[in-house]
Amino acid sequence: MKNLLRSMFTPALRPLEAGTEPYVYKPSHRKILLFVSVMFIGMATLVAIIMPGWDSGYLLPIVVFGGAGLIGLVVGGLGEDRAVARIWGSK
Repeated sequence: MKNLLRSMFTPALRPLEAGTEPYVYKPSHRKILLFVSVMFIGMATLVAIIMPGWDSGYLLPIVVFGGAGLIGLVVGGLGEDRAVARIWGSK
């Protein structure tokens, strides 16, 4: 199942996993990335629930927070250590 999901999200994972330069990775980086991603998705869901009607001004935070949360979950759950380190900007 993980291989199937990795193949589906290859366009998002490939640029983050490419390269041969050294990187710094700690297991806590992955845990924090997953936690922050869940928080972003929660914020996007909260905005979607409490927004009064379908005003286009409320769609921007939903797209931004939801997209950031989705990318974070994909990288944190399926990505290699290099991808997590690159999200954190570790060199």
